[in-house]
Amino acid sequence: MSKDYLLDESRMKKVATGHGLCVASDEVTIEGYPVGLMYREKPSKTGDSGWRFFSGCEDDKFLNNPKNHSELDVNVIANYDSSVVALLDSPIGSVFEKGPDADEFVAVADWSPLD
Repeated sequence: MSKDYLLDESRMKKVATGHGLCVASDEVTIEGYPVGLMYREKPSKTGDSGWRFFSGCEDDKFLNNPKNHSELDVNVIANYDSSVVALLDSPIGSVFEKGPDADEFVAVADWSPLD
């Protein structure tokens, strides 16, 4: 099943190359919501960066449906929201969130993808 992404991958700038793959919510890549939650878990396979990007507005039903996510190069998400770039070298277990009117992410201390 082909998805209709907001940004054409062939026109992407090299903003954050060499980071590998990530999982991103369709709310970011198709619906156009900004990244509101990003976390890094242990990579699930070779080439996986461990980064996961969400709008932060997804409900459990949406999150539990694998058709609502895509595996993409981290550079693709950096083209959707360049504010993620400064945090891409953060270690596994890192969690960051950004409010709807905020420009920068803040570290989350009360939740970890490693729990």
